[in-house]
Amino acid sequence: MPSTDTAGGLQREVGLLLFALYGAGNIIGAGIYVLVGKVAGAAGLLAPFAFLVAALVAVFTGLSYGELGARYPVSAGEAVYVQRAFRRTWLSVAVGLLIALAGLVSAATMARGFVGYFGIFVAAPAALVILLNVVVLTLVAARGIRESVIVAAVLTVLEAGGLIWVIVAAAPNLWVVADFSLAQIMPLSLEAWQGVSAGAFLAFFAFIGFEDMVNIAEEVRRPERTIPIGIMIAFGLSCLLYLLVALVSVSTLSPATLAASDAPLAAVYQSATKGSPAFLSLIGLVAVTNGALIQIIMASRIFFGMSRNGWLPAFFARLHPRTHTPVLATLVAGALVLLLALALPLVSLAKTTSAMVLAVFALINMSLVRIKRQEPVPAGVRSLPIAIPLTGAAASLFILVISL
Repeated sequence: MPSTDTAGGLQREVGLLLFALYGAGNIIGAGIYVLVGKVAGAAGLLAPFAFLVAALVAVFTGLSYGELGARYPVSAGEAVYVQRAFRRTWLSVAVGLLIALAGLVSAATMARGFVGYFGIFVAAPAALVILLNVVVLTLVAARGIRESVIVAAVLTVLEAGGLIWVIVAAAPNLWVVADFSLAQIMPLSLEAWQGVSAGAFLAFFAFIGFEDMVNIAEEVRRPERTIPIGIMIAFGLSCLLYLLVALVSVSTLSPATLAASDAPLAAVYQSATKGSPAFLSLIGLVAVTNGALIQIIMASRIFFGMSRNGWLPAFFARLHPRTHTPVLATLVAGALVLLLALALPLVSLAKTTSAMVLAVFALINMSLVRIKRQEPVPAGVRSLPIAIPLTGAAASLFILVISL
């Protein structure tokens, strides 16, 4: 697979730094800005341990995605991987559409979340705010992949900066951890493990996002190297920030207080500094914007790749002659996000979609197992031990089962 322009006309304009930042923005997204409180509500003072367990579960699938993306650096990655492994077109189409649906629902959820953050600063009708937000993001996504990824990278730096700001502000409270008993910081009983398991189930979804990175593989330079390294950089950065945020959060506020807050990091910052959380709320606004932008890009690339394989109508594969982006696919993705954001109650949909993503993760790991047995390793691609995708499949199924 060449590392210059692809046969489908997409341009390889994304290097390792932009790719890693794009992925980190997708993983960090808006989740941690609200999720840490819910994890603390389930796991109590063991919330950092719950994030660590979730990271250990997710990292195996992240490694599998890295090898698959290096082997097949094409759009609609998941659908292609399943097709190469199982040769069942209906299964490949189903997987591609499930991943696209997960991204669209996630983007729509963030578009609705944008209204809440925006309302802190300006009172405006929710429908108008959603409309303007989705239209602007869709136009950015259609403008060009380099421009879109640069915007996403800048917003990612702001998101990560907000988390670092909270960590630094609340760091003096870490001395409280020294007063915790061993039972408070380590799950030494069955009851404690039940809390950690419930917290890890919630925390797991804060790590979802690396799977979307492979869907811009045709626009990445040296994909056989950039994709696996970029996924691990994005995953490692997110994991480090999550653990530190969880640690300073439970050191500053009680788990019950964190769980009751709709903006737990703003509450942590306010408690630690006695200052206004307005700027942190602004960063939360940036986080939901970035997450929605990345999901629109991801869904459009899935539509493009599936169309080029003959699995969706041909117009999804048409590229704009100047921007070299699938503009029609991007417009359809944006329209679907707008429809979902305006019309549907998304809480139950998001939970169902999360379960579907876990099922897809299990299938993707098993796809790598079959591909390893059926095909030689391409030149320049580092092959993982087969135990890694097997563990990834088992871990995904375990989280799925305990969530039912």
